[in-house]
Amino acid sequence: MELQWPLILFTTLVAWSAGLFGTQALMAVFGVGKRAQVPAWVCSAVLLAAGGIAVFFHLEHWERIFNGFGHLTSGITQELIAIVVLAAVAVAYLVLMRKSDDGASVPKWLAWLSVALSVVLVAVMAHSYTMAARPAWDSVLWILYVLGNACVLGPATFALILAAGGPGDQPAERAADAGAPAGRTPLIGAALNALAALAFAIFLQLSAGSFADVGLYFDPTHPTKAMADAAATVGSQAPLLWLGAVAVGAIVPLAAAFMGRRTGNWKIWAPVAIVAALVGAVCMRVVFYNLGLSVFMFY
Repeated sequence: MELQWPLILFTTLVAWSAGLFGTQALMAVFGVGKRAQVPAWVCSAVLLAAGGIAVFFHLEHWERIFNGFGHLTSGITQELIAIVVLAAVAVAYLVLMRKSDDGASVPKWLAWLSVALSVVLVAVMAHSYTMAARPAWDSVLWILYVLGNACVLGPATFALILAAGGPGDQPAERAADAGAPAGRTPLIGAALNALAALAFAIFLQLSAGSFADVGLYFDPTHPTKAMADAAATVGSQAPLLWLGAVAVGAIVPLAAAFMGRRTGNWKIWAPVAIVAALVGAVCMRVVFYNLGLSVFMFY
């Protein structure tokens, strides 16, 4: 399948946005990282908007997108519902946060709801790509992998925003405001991302055996085009899969999160984790589309 860059950007940015919003809500539950709440909310909103804009470039006639909204089983309808619901909760989150005594607190029930809806949005978005007709896509591991992207990008970005602080902040104040949960979350998220990436990479590497063997085949509409070799196609993606998606996208963020947690210097290690995770996410999605072969029609 041809690379769909608008969708690659869409799934990456939405996972990043949901991960960041979910992280700030989780920190609100623990009552830490208050200085980063407003900047994190703004950053999450910008990422979500950018992802929404990116998806429109996938459509030649974007106005026809409204034709699918009447079908609740449509993946794009489910994505829209999840995004609208999360956006509404995010607005309520901002309003209550700004009305609080310190301007950075929300009720715990709203914080937990925000965490849950962030997970739901990413899961719904990833689920819309799973289909039996494309064996390399038809796995719950893909959903877990996209959730892993959110788990590493969100906490690392929140840690970076928190570490950046303001011009008058003292190191002791930043350390006290961060608290243990804000330091542990990027490491835990990076570990979950690494496990999900490894599991999905193994699934993709073994996906060649999932395609149907149709024997001799001739398509009168493509008389000069040879059938694709599923095994060769999967094998050709191995370098990008293991070096890009796993080594760079999973191991490097985990190592960076470990060093950030150990040294407390998130100004250096959080950007490393974010950049590496983004590179890995794009590499995995490129492999994902390159292996998006039909179960029967190998070209």
